[in-house]
Amino acid sequence: SSFNQPKFCATPAWNPFGITFANRTTVGEYPFVLFINMNNTIYTVNREMKQILMWINNSINPNKITPDNFTDSYSIFVTNNGDIYYDNGNENGRVDKLISNTNTLVNVMNVNSSCDGLFIDINNDLYCSMSDDNIILKTRSNDSEMISTTAAGTGISGSASDELDGPLGIFVDLNFDLYVADRRNNRIQLFKHGELNGTTIFGEGSSNNSISLNYPSGIVLDADKNLFIVDQFNHRIIRSGFNDIRCIIGCGREGSQSYQLSYPRTLSFDSYGNIFISDTENSRIQKFDFLSN
Repeated sequence: SSFNQPKFCATPAWNPFGITFANRTTVGEYPFVLFINMNNTIYTVNREMKQILMWINNSINPNKITPDNFTDSYSIFVTNNGDIYYDNGNENGRVDKLISNTNTLVNVMNVNSSCDGLFIDINNDLYCSMSDDNIILKTRSNDSEMISTTAAGTGISGSASDELDGPLGIFVDLNFDLYVADRRNNRIQLFKHGELNGTTIFGEGSSNNSISLNYPSGIVLDADKNLFIVDQFNHRIIRSGFNDIRCIIGCGREGSQSYQLSYPRTLSFDSYGNIFISDTENSRIQKFDFLSN
């Protein structure tokens, strides 16, 4: 996988005071997109300037890429070889791939609306979370006709085991199990490989409901399958471990101080276990350092 999944001790901790990695001047208003690969290259999108930004080798200023026909993007995913997959569905009805170190664009999926979450599994199959359509689509990498199949959801909003309501962030593990931040149902759904009926593993309707979710927008797993949840409307990050469910970042009130978040959207780890967050309403990307003991 090109996605960082650090292995932590049983009771990991992060500095509750974040550092602003990039502010409004760099990322523009309301940044949604964030991705960090295993080389710690950081990617985001300046939606106002219609640019993909990338920080390489701890650079201070990002490289700026403006693909042809690029209007807006709600999600990106970068593979190990440097190919950038990005949502181009809002106006152009597609997911595109920018081939590494070239200006070559390839259409890899046709969609009816934006892909609010993108993920590529270890077979290089592409998943697209379509919040407006209440469905997760999947396109196989070896399908030249780009025929998409349903990975989760029915296309109708609902809270049954086979339904979703405004899904956003998605994550696919090494067993091809699909995790979904089922936003308007205030829950995290797990769809086992090949199954269309999901199980609620956190949030409303689950046994793990000691901490309530309010419009979860992102889901990431570490190496031990602990859940890291972007609890968007509660302005915080939740970690759900085997015997440890707690808030780890933004655990007070909404705000713009270094220890606060305002409608965070996406979370990503670097290889050191530090957490980066697209802090949308504050128009910044915040970094919270992992505290090693």
